[in-house]
Amino acid sequence: MINSLLKNFCLITFALIAPITLPAGGIQKKTNHYNFDNNTKEIILISNTSLYSFPETNSKELIVLDKGTSLSILRNWIVSESEIWLRVELPSNKLLDDPNKITKGWIKM
Repeated sequence: MINSLLKNFCLITFALIAPITLPAGGIQKKTNHYNFDNNTKEIILISNTSLYSFPETNSKELIVLDKGTSLSILRNWIVSESEIWLRVELPSNKLLDDPNKITKGWIKM
């Protein structure tokens, strides 16, 4: 009885704690090599840039962002050493803006 109780306790503990260490959206090794400043959560574009639906150049281009647009960085994705993508969010007023307005996408660095 105690042995069964101990096994169940260990199993439940593992089931509750183990998923915390798993990455959301996939795992990437060597992410420290291309570290962005941890305090940097926002960027301003220095040229016109396309916003894509997913991190691949042949994916659907959602919109073209103008120079000077401010973006919030949500995450980064490294395809190769020469290809880094950022998941970004455009600033918006959720109460006043059109609900169909594109606010998130990927840009290539």
